[in-house]
Amino acid sequence: MTEVIELEHNDQKGTLYLKVDNKTEAKLTFVFAGATKMIIDHTEVNPSNKGKGFGKKLVFEAVKFSREKGITILPLCPFAKSVFDKTPELRDVL
Repeated sequence: MTEVIELEHNDQKGTLYLKVDNKTEAKLTFVFAGATKMIIDHTEVNPSNKGKGFGKKLVFEAVKFSREKGITILPLCPFAKSVFDKTPELRDVL
């Protein structure tokens, strides 16, 4: 099983995809709010993969991206917000 996270983005929005054996199994979408903030608006995991941590991996990847870019995150997506609430070490990007 090969698991890969891919990022696609432009100046306005982006999507992180978690692919297993080249098939998209989860995705996280975000929009940019100016030059210093990204808003996570949706996280989706295929129902057959619930509980495997795919959504959490995508949130962690979004945090990594925001740290690299020096921008903050506003987690409007309820799932993403719950990951931030449960993981204090991610809160530096809020």
